[in-house]
Amino acid sequence: MYDDLKGKTVVVTGSSKGLGAAMARRFGAEGMNVVANYRSDEEGARETVRAIEEAGGAAAAVQADVSKNECVDALFDAAMFSFGGVDIWVNNAGIEVASPSDRKSIEEWQRVIDVNLTGVFAGCRRAIDHFLDRKMPGVIINLSSVHEIIPWPHFADYAASKAGVGMLTKTLALEYADRGIRVNAIAPGAMNTPINAEKFADPEARAATERLIPMGYVGAPEDVAAAAAWLASDQASYVTGTTLFVDGGMTLYPGFQFGQG
Repeated sequence: MYDDLKGKTVVVTGSSKGLGAAMARRFGAEGMNVVANYRSDEEGARETVRAIEEAGGAAAAVQADVSKNECVDALFDAAMFSFGGVDIWVNNAGIEVASPSDRKSIEEWQRVIDVNLTGVFAGCRRAIDHFLDRKMPGVIINLSSVHEIIPWPHFADYAASKAGVGMLTKTLALEYADRGIRVNAIAPGAMNTPINAEKFADPEARAATERLIPMGYVGAPEDVAAAAAWLASDQASYVTGTTLFVDGGMTLYPGFQFGQG
């Protein structure tokens, strides 16, 4: 637990399920005011809010499509209305669509970039503007992926967007470090989330994935939530511009683990 987080307000985009819901719940457990954003899964976001409130925390569910700048502004305004300010902004919302690159439509490509990269920039920009206007320090956490550095066939748009998130994070961290604004990213590896549930229900598919992970098992959303809480806290006060890989070693070239390759 991080005492310095208590009473602060955090916005988490894409909080209906998976990593976003886990982070929102962890922030609630830290005593924070949580704005749980969703695009279409209202019930999921409200379940996240209920879990936080039942644990004694404060939370609000707010609808917004983060690929649209005006919706990001409305999300920020809702956070201000609910809790009077924003201290930490977590850009978690993201999508992925599988298709061979030679058949991927420009519309499909653009939709992924709009959500995963432009939406992240829109959230960062709005949060930074708020931090500067109030002359206060602030924290931004962007959700990247191991595919920030690992190529992913059939997901060229997703991989490109996450590589972009990595460099965006570094650039903003450098640009605003002297203003007390920290910007970091978290890059999850394979996780037990709803988006992976069907794949990991197949024992062979799960085993194939686990062979790519030096630690030998798929991670839990709570692993990412723990990393987010640490990055948000004063315990990470000297950390900025970093992508924290929460991946069980997946990015460590696992083929070389036992002298292979």
